[in-house]
Amino acid sequence: MNVITSKMDKKMLAASLLSIGLASIPTQGILASETLMNRVQVQQQQTIKVSGIVSDAEGPIIGASIVEQGTKSNGTVSDLDGKFTLSVKPGATLVISYMGYKKVEVRAEAGKLIQVKMVQDSEALGEVVVVGFGTQKKVNLTGAVDVIDNKQLSERPVANAVQALQGAAPGLEISQSSGSVESRPSINVRGATTIGATSGDPLILIDGMEGDLNAINPQDIESISVLKDAAASSIYGSRAPFGVILVTTKSGRDSKTTINYNNNLRIASPLKRLHMMNSVQFASWMNDTFTNDGANPYFGTNSDGTGRFDQILEYHNATPVGNGVRKTADGKLVYEMPDNCYNDKGQPSGGFSKGVGDNDWYNMLYKKSSFSQQHNLSASGGNAKFNYYLSGSFYDQNGLLKLGKEDLKRYTGTAKINSQITPWLNLRYTMRFTREDQERPTFFDWGFLGSFGCKQWPVLPAYDQNGNRFYSDDTSIWALDDLGSTNKQYDNLYHQLGFTFEPIKDWKTNVDFNYRINSTTYHSHNYPLYNYDRDNNPFMRRSYTDVHEDYYKTNYYNFNVRTEYSLSLQKKHNFHVLAGMQVEDLKQTGFGLTRQGVIINGKPVIDMTTGVQDGEQVTPSTNGYRNEWATVGVFGRFNYDYMSRYLLEVNLRADGSSRFRKGHQWKSFPSFSVGWNLAEEKFMENAHSWLDMMKFRFSYGSLGNQNTNNWYYTYQTMGVYPLGGDWLQNGVKVPTAGTPGLVSESLTWERVETYNYGVDWAMLHNRLTGSFNYYVRNTLDMVGPAPELPAILGTSVPQTNNTDLQTRGWELTLGWNDRLSNGLRYGVKLSLYDNFAKVTRYPNNPTNSISNYIPGQRLGDIWGYETIGIAKTNEEMEAHLATLPNGGQDALGSKWAAGDIMYKDLNGDGKISSGAYTKDDHGDLKVIGNDTPRYQFGIDLNGDWKGFDLRLFFQGVMKRDVWQGSSYMFGTPGGQWGCAGIEEVDDYFRDENTWSVKQGVKSVNLDAYLPRALYSSKNLQIQTKYLQNAAYIRLKNLTLGYTLPVALTSKWGISKARVYFSGENLWTGTSLAKQFDPETVYTSGGNGYSLSRTFSFGLSVTF
Repeated sequence: MNVITSKMDKKMLAASLLSIGLASIPTQGILASETLMNRVQVQQQQTIKVSGIVSDAEGPIIGASIVEQGTKSNGTVSDLDGKFTLSVKPGATLVISYMGYKKVEVRAEAGKLIQVKMVQDSEALGEVVVVGFGTQKKVNLTGAVDVIDNKQLSERPVANAVQALQGAAPGLEISQSSGSVESRPSINVRGATTIGATSGDPLILIDGMEGDLNAINPQDIESISVLKDAAASSIYGSRAPFGVILVTTKSGRDSKTTINYNNNLRIASPLKRLHMMNSVQFASWMNDTFTNDGANPYFGTNSDGTGRFDQILEYHNATPVGNGVRKTADGKLVYEMPDNCYNDKGQPSGGFSKGVGDNDWYNMLYKKSSFSQQHNLSASGGNAKFNYYLSGSFYDQNGLLKLGKEDLKRYTGTAKINSQITPWLNLRYTMRFTREDQERPTFFDWGFLGSFGCKQWPVLPAYDQNGNRFYSDDTSIWALDDLGSTNKQYDNLYHQLGFTFEPIKDWKTNVDFNYRINSTTYHSHNYPLYNYDRDNNPFMRRSYTDVHEDYYKTNYYNFNVRTEYSLSLQKKHNFHVLAGMQVEDLKQTGFGLTRQGVIINGKPVIDMTTGVQDGEQVTPSTNGYRNEWATVGVFGRFNYDYMSRYLLEVNLRADGSSRFRKGHQWKSFPSFSVGWNLAEEKFMENAHSWLDMMKFRFSYGSLGNQNTNNWYYTYQTMGVYPLGGDWLQNGVKVPTAGTPGLVSESLTWERVETYNYGVDWAMLHNRLTGSFNYYVRNTLDMVGPAPELPAILGTSVPQTNNTDLQTRGWELTLGWNDRLSNGLRYGVKLSLYDNFAKVTRYPNNPTNSISNYIPGQRLGDIWGYETIGIAKTNEEMEAHLATLPNGGQDALGSKWAAGDIMYKDLNGDGKISSGAYTKDDHGDLKVIGNDTPRYQFGIDLNGDWKGFDLRLFFQGVMKRDVWQGSSYMFGTPGGQWGCAGIEEVDDYFRDENTWSVKQGVKSVNLDAYLPRALYSSKNLQIQTKYLQNAAYIRLKNLTLGYTLPVALTSKWGISKARVYFSGENLWTGTSLAKQFDPETVYTSGGNGYSLSRTFSFGLSVTF
């Protein structure tokens, strides 16, 4: 069935939309009071009535918008015959618009029928897209390129521009695994890249120079192009084997000076906040764990009520009256630190063994909310010969930690000028400066949250009997506040100077000089920790103090020159050639010093340390390095198109890298792509009424990867350690050096080959657009460990180029944009993509162990047992074991009983085991899932009407399996001293024989989610029952704004004013266990720093 088969069909379709649009106009807009009618009569005496017909080459256009310029409230739409009538001021200008057509402006004349002929707007197809070292019309692209405009980035209440890219383009994977002020999202293009000794990150270029997308002001961004296949990114050579992200920032224009100020004020709260069990639940759970193992309860009871469990119960039931003290119903004061915690000197200790507290440490860790703010100011303007853009911003984000100071401040400044010095010479210069100041508690390192819930038992006292903070050990939460802070400052200064020479029309030569300085200072200090005795006198719990300072500096230099020429023959054959060279050099310097013995707390500087710790002189420790790499590349590109119908692009790049040895330093990398725009064929002329573009693409490209993690991995390196000796010479440790390992002389480049098949389409006057890509990417000759050699070798086996990886995937984008007759504009965009990877060559696993890479197996496969269920009675377990006559489940553990897991015998050998743990002998294990995120999507819904605008953006993953076997899943994997007593692990199996049930503090729980509490791992094997479904959908952003009428703001000298509300991470749908967040489920054992739910209010004013 054709979408629109005739002009009459189009009329009927438009008439339906028109009637819907008119029906949606509120009745309040039709009704008017008597006063309003009088006012209209006066106005009519000062207006003229104009009439006209709106049409295109095929006839009348129904539903076209006709608005009096400068007065958005005065407008109408064309009827079924394309006719309209409107009363306007004498001499007014009418603006006629319709989706898919170019706007038309005509002068209103009374008594004259206005004939408006509209032509199809090819701007969407002719849109210029930024590509490598240039631009191309979107319709002529043959590579896989996605464009993200600034509308998707601006006004989002996010900490950096990268967060706003999540879900914005298919194949662009943004992972945010932590919500701390230090965290930075990871960026990946098209899935798994490499498992070797190299980096798989995409190359990020800001206005043509490598930069940090996390630090740039999102308000400065004009557009972002994502080059995904090798043909699109090959012009950048060995720096870009896994994609390129091209960021184009705003520039000045030929216009009057425009000044914009915008801000937003934000309130953030934790998206996921755990809670500890209360003290009675925790003590009962731990006692159940001990008694299930056949031991005595850890928290004892006495008939006289003096047992520790009795004291815990008494304190829990009492009413808080102060820090660490409560009052019982009979008026007795009880303390979370009992008297027996104090020794003969009156000093407290024994929080783990004697404390009876009732603390939810998560409430003490996180705030309920925090405040952040952002302010931006920009100015732009100029003329055809000189234009400029200036901007500055300030961003202040307060963290969610309640203890210690956690803060991020970012300052940015940008200056861009462009000058047409002569008709044949253009100059451009950009200076960009960013500074980030980060502060956090020294104790809050990356290991803190992973162990937090395990070390902070609810029964540990937070305060002593005098109300002072108490340290049960050095890992107490109070260390966040008392131990000291860590400060980092990042300064990035960019200079870009470029010239364009055009001595002959269409022959341009560009010369660019780029220079970047990155400076980082790092400071941390440790103060002593104190407890207090009964008389309130402090005594030192931890005496260690130090100050650490680091300084890092990177100097990056980039020079490139390229010349290009465009030629068109008979307006049919269009040629473009480009050739150039590029030189890069990066130098890195770093050094640091740690000295112990802080003299005065509050003055943590190196100069005010003694170098003495506990009465002994300690030699300061130092660190330092100097590194450098350089590349030289020459490149060329040839483009040809025949009437935008047949398209061809060929690229060739040769790179030389300092990271490889002589004989392997240079490598050449070719690529090509072809396209066919079916819509431009003559036999498709009859389809032009509904088909604007139907382009088929294919590309192939080969690139090298010089982005090695070790810049000198092809060289033998020897470590030198100034104090590395374990013996003294003249009372001082002696320096040592390490013997260098073996290096293969044959080490060379990784190669990345990509095949891409694609189709792009635009229909119904560009209302309906979309694209689809299918790709295969082979990463060949990755650096991996060589096959094992006999131990007599005496050192590690050298790495060689012996491993291959293949990634396959597809990407789909669908978009619909339209405008109804009532003026409502709306748009819908869907991005959906999927990929998976498998190792195709890996010689270092001769036994095919399933704990290692196996050729032909997908990355991310999870091997585990199939679960039958939890035995509810001893008889049920005995019956299950009877079906396993050749060893039962003894390979996993012993003493199987009610509450334990029953595993399925998949191979029928009469026992449960993992066999030899190999591909050929894996016993009862099978692949039960895969933790690769699959079918990732983004849904963008937007609309605007009469000054109001609304946007909803959803993002998510349709399929992902996760095995989270940490203490935050089961509670007990870390043993007694690593158990996590959070509320969610209280849902464990209990029958009438369980200690807590017999004591009357907990009830029977035969239908529990978790097995009975044990410190044994026999019930915690990787298995189907506890495999988590981490698929989710999240309302990432909702923005509602209102632009004030120009008639109002112009009186204040304001050309545009907009107020808005924006929310981030407002809703999540997932079946994941409720203690986990689908984005941070693998961070810190599932206890990562919570992401934020953010509410923002903002204002944007343009003068």
